[in-house]
Amino acid sequence: MKIGIKGIHRVSATATVALTAGAVIAGSVFASTAQAATLPTPTITAKGGFVMNNGTGKALYGKTADTRRSTGSTTKVMTAKVVLEQKNLNLDSKVTIQKAYSDYIVSKGASSARLIVGDKVTVRQLLYGLMLPSGCDAAYALADKFGSGSTRAARVKSFVGKMNASAKALGLKNTHFDSFDGIGNGSNYSTPRDLTKIASSAMKNSTFRAIVKTKSTKQKVTTKSGGYRYMSWSNTNAMLSSYSGAIGVKTGSGPTAKYCLVFAATRNGKTIIGTVLSSTSATTRSADMKKLMDYGFKK
Repeated sequence: MKIGIKGIHRVSATATVALTAGAVIAGSVFASTAQAATLPTPTITAKGGFVMNNGTGKALYGKTADTRRSTGSTTKVMTAKVVLEQKNLNLDSKVTIQKAYSDYIVSKGASSARLIVGDKVTVRQLLYGLMLPSGCDAAYALADKFGSGSTRAARVKSFVGKMNASAKALGLKNTHFDSFDGIGNGSNYSTPRDLTKIASSAMKNSTFRAIVKTKSTKQKVTTKSGGYRYMSWSNTNAMLSSYSGAIGVKTGSGPTAKYCLVFAATRNGKTIIGTVLSSTSATTRSADMKKLMDYGFKK
């Protein structure tokens, strides 16, 4: 009889342990589920926004993510992508800076890499001038270099055609370019989702990644007389200094585009990438980015 009672007690103790463990597991699962369920969706000032997990491609947030909007200089992500997609690309080949590039930025009141007519600048340096200070003169030089045709106008048109072909190859339905720098003629548009996908594709290129995460650079270029000078460029993307784990990508602004940003950051092996379009100021653009990145990393 005593043996039976001990046996009953042993079973009871085991069952108690199992029930307790089960309760702990169930409790932690419930807590985790509850936390995920109560994670508040951020409110942003920008008219459009999109965030995705760059590793899986899973969408994490969207606000009018497929509405076409002017993109400003975030267009230059595609400009760089097209250049880096060229066959047999030699990043150290030199481009002579033409007066037309300087005249262009003066006539448009455009952002500049302060390129000097007659200087010989490498393709790699032009990409830094394109993406850090957002040089429209660098964009023009690259379009002239990598477009096809017997005239500058034909080469630029050809290059913009390559930008649209690249967008089509990515399966993007709401993107169209009519310029190499975002200063378009009314038909330069994309969406937060499309721009994020363009940036995600561009980030697969190691040269692109290296450039867009650079805060500042000093580049030695050859002058017209055969000497040299140094060009110093700082990145317009303040998140590289203000957001932990930031790795890029590109700012944009303009009268129609307002304030835009394509952004990416990596923390603990997880990369989040996204876009905000048409925010009200550089300050709200940064605030929008931070909200979306924080949210993306918690999802």
